[in-house]
Order: sequence, then C-alpha cells, then structure tokens
Amino acid sequence: MTAFEGAGKGAGATLSCAGTVLDLSSPIVMGVLNVTPDSFSDGGLWMADGRPDLDALRREATAMVDAGARILDIGGESTRPGAVAVSEQQELDRVLPVFEALRAETDAVLSLDSSTPAVMRAAASAGAGLLNDVRALQRDGALDTAAKLGLPVCLMHMQGAPETMQNAPAYRDVVREVTEFLQDRANACISAGLAQSQIVVDPGFGFGKTLEHNLVLLAQLTRLRSLGFPIVAGLSRKSLIAKLTGRELESRLPGSLALAMLAAQHGAVILRVHDVAETTDVLRILQAVKDVHTP
Repeated sequence: MTAFEGAGKGAGATLSCAGTVLDLSSPIVMGVLNVTPDSFSDGGLWMADGRPDLDALRREATAMVDAGARILDIGGESTRPGAVAVSEQQELDRVLPVFEALRAETDAVLSLDSSTPAVMRAAASAGAGLLNDVRALQRDGALDTAAKLGLPVCLMHMQGAPETMQNAPAYRDVVREVTEFLQDRANACISAGLAQSQIVVDPGFGFGKTLEHNLVLLAQLTRLRSLGFPIVAGLSRKSLIAKLTGRELESRLPGSLALAMLAAQHGAVILRVHDVAETTDVLRILQAVKDVHTP
C-alpha cells in the first residue's frame, strides 16, 4: 500500500509540515496570498508602494484561518498565463517579510509558492512548512534543495512555461500524460531522498491546458489517485469559469465553488482557493452528506 492509498475514505492520512500535522482524511482548504503586483486575481492587493503590506496581510491571514484555512500559500512570483519572470531578490523581498510576520501570528501551515532554491531555503528558515512548486522542482538546484530541507513538496504539472504555456497546448491523452509526468517527478524526489509520505501532486488546472483539457482532467481526477499521493486542486476564479459562464473575474465565486465541490468529490484533498469561508462551507456540506448513513 502506498503512503496515501485510501485517503479521503477515513484512512487517517496525514501530512507532516515542520511540526504541524495535517489530517487529510477529508478535504481541507489552502488560502492564497499572492504578494505580487500582477497575479490574475489578487495582484497588488497585498502590496503598498511595491512592498508587502504586512498589516493587511496579517488581517487577511487571520481572516482566512478563522474561516477554515489550514494552509496559507504565499507567493512572490506571478505564474498567470503570460507572466514575466522576476529576479531571485525580488521574490525574497516580497515573501520573506510575510513569513516572518505570519509565523508567530497563526498555527496554519505556511506554504511557499516558488520554484527558486534560494527562496526555498530562506522561507524554510522563516517558518515555511510546505514547498509548492509549479515547476515540480525542475529548476536547477530545486530538487536537491527540497531534499535537504525535508519539507513536504507539492509537485505541479505545467506544459511549457508561464510566458508561453497557453500558446496552443496539445496532448494525446491529457490525463495519462499528466499522471506520467507527476509519477516521474515523484520518483525523482524519492530518489533524491524525499519521503514518499511528504509528496503531494497537483494536475495544474489552467497551466498549459485548454478548456477541454481542464474539464477532462477534472472529470477523471480519480485516475490520479492511482499515484498514491494527496491531490491538490487549484481552480479558484480561473478563466475556464469565464469560458463556461461568461462571468468576469469579480463574478466567478459561484463557478469557483462548483469546481471546488467537484474536485473534492473526485478525489482532491487540498483545495487552493481565494474564497476560504465560502469554500469551507461547501466542504462542510459535502462532508455532512458523506456522513449520512443510508439504509
């Protein structure tokens, strides 16, 4: 049996994050805190004069945790379609003050959304409990750094790079190819010395995928459970909602909640979202229905 087989079915699966143990036997919420000027949804929201607005971030982090977030995902580089890369120093200047400000403020796990080894090392020293890498530790030095730090890692699939990933993405079988990629990266992590029980995977909704690719991945998300790792789903406010409903960014909450419900029903155990309170309500209702004992 793999380290995560049976998770989501009351199997008591856990993830150890620098002293905090997360129970993943039922889905939990990861709240998004982007400290960037150009992220697609909250870009610039938590910055003032080009720097992190620490007072606003403290208030938002507290509100997210009070609303049910078990993880706060902090990133200093936008990875939206067409995003421009930032320097290592820019990332450090954006995220380190946030980790330093929040680590004494909350008992939630602080997750670093980064692909940069130096930022990983610095954030780990400042209280990070999880490394969330959209490039699946493929940047030079990232895999070795993650192995040495020993923190759990989230490996995401992305076809191409943020600058070009939506330029005609193509697959023969999107679910099979995403699954094979994630298995290969997990194998690389294990070979480098990371524990199998410290790996989670993310199919990368919206990262080098068309609307059809995203829908197929969601409909067949249970196939990724064959990997034996917890599944993260990040569908909150994404453009696929606009393509399906015609809704602009500020009106995508209903679509985000529908996708969160579907992802949880299809096997995701960590939902990466902007709207924590509303998503937590969805999960409570879903769990209540699951807990009903029918004849």
